Amino acid sequence: MDLEVERVDVWAASLKDENGSLASLLQGLHRAGTDLQFVIARRSGEAPGKGVVFVTPLQSEPERLAATRLGFSVTQSLQSIRIRGRDRAGILSELMQALAEGGINLRGLSASVVGSQFIAYVGVDSPDAVAKAIDILGRL
Repeated sequence: MDLEVERVDVWAASLKDENGSLASLLQGLHRAGTDLQFVIARRSGEAPGKGVVFVTPLQSEPERLAATRLGFSVTQSLQSIRIRGRDRAGILSELMQALAEGGINLRGLSASVVGSQFIAYVGVDSPDAVAKAIDILGRL
């Protein structure tokens, strides 16, 4: 299987659950030159009036400094892997089965298809799980 599999840092920031809060954070990142490939934002079920946004990648020092000033930090509790490849029916099922058989417990999964390519972000619990998952997927 021809896959591109790599560890990625995911940055997270709290946000207010109000109009324009997410736009403001994303504009701040854009002004720093970011070219984000992945963004998830959601309300917090545990803290009314709050939310969280996750982004990746932040590649340059100016991007990381701007993100820090905006309240972002690298998530320490969520270790992530990006998987890219040619899409076909059942590919995600096969990848997740391989991880399951390898003993990898997922924290989260986000995936989509654009044209003939798929991209998936897999969250796991530890750096060791990242290394093991990359090894498993690299052997497919």
